Amino acid sequence: MERPIPEPGPKEVLIKVMACGVCGSDVHIYEGDQGSTSTVPPQIQGHEFSGIVVRTGSEATHCKVGDRVCVDPADNCNECYYCQNGMMGHCEHMGAIGTNIDGGFAQFCKVPDRLVHHLADDVTFIQGAMAEPLACCINGIDRSDIKVSDNVVIYGGGMIGLLLLQLARLEGAANVVLIEPVASKRAVAEKLGASLTIDPKRQNVRQTLAEHGLQHIQVVIETCGIRQTSEEAIDIVDRRGTVVLFAVTKTDAAISLRTYELFQKELTLKGSYCSPYDMGRAVSLINAHRVDVTSMLAGTKPLEGLVSILADPAERAKGKWVILPNE
Repeated sequence: MERPIPEPGPKEVLIKVMACGVCGSDVHIYEGDQGSTSTVPPQIQGHEFSGIVVRTGSEATHCKVGDRVCVDPADNCNECYYCQNGMMGHCEHMGAIGTNIDGGFAQFCKVPDRLVHHLADDVTFIQGAMAEPLACCINGIDRSDIKVSDNVVIYGGGMIGLLLLQLARLEGAANVVLIEPVASKRAVAEKLGASLTIDPKRQNVRQTLAEHGLQHIQVVIETCGIRQTSEEAIDIVDRRGTVVLFAVTKTDAAISLRTYELFQKELTLKGSYCSPYDMGRAVSLINAHRVDVTSMLAGTKPLEGLVSILADPAERAKGKWVILPNE
């Protein structure tokens, strides 16, 4: 649909959107489910985006016209119990650009200037748009408490799994194993430094790990949001190990949990939600070219191609798509 170009308020800036990633949360919202928070149509989605500042409000001080930037979509209140107690990711009045505030699947988007992060001159807009998923992964890695020399298993070789793979290696993991049925995604994982990749359709995960001397897995991160893989993650992790359930699932999704196993193995089971405080860290890694955020991309499409991606699982299976609204 056509809409007027938004007018930024005093502390807002108007961004010409150059790249916006398509996230699994966008698919959930498109299909009528809930993403990170509630969405009320009509709502412009898109929370992983970068672009050029083309207009600034009278009180905007964080950037100027012409700056190349990406945006933190988490517009929190800073006043509720959770914000005041260092848990901004659980803000009681969460504003989420692209979820309950108009986002980046448009040619222009206005945002509070305090949510803007600057991109290095040699960073592309597509790389900059990947700062938000990278920030979510940083939170997931923080939640996992990976220690130097740990063995880590990651379920899922999509964008998130491949970013987590790289971050786990930066944390000092001795071995990072990726479990993924799609051969092309396993190949990218091997290029990015996976110690071992496993095809769960053809190989028994526990047996294959043992064959490679990996009987002791300290951390497992599940990014698929599937009951079978979530339960297997709890099964394969070692005593006193940590399992992080990263994926956005349906609100009524459930798994079977053997409580005696949780007790006897002294397991830690965690969720990972959004990216509190982590956009600056993500942009620093991208600006320093410390993380590859493009090898897992399927390609780009103009704004008109968005619906085909959201509606077609076969398109999404190819990898991460990026929309270029101004091409």
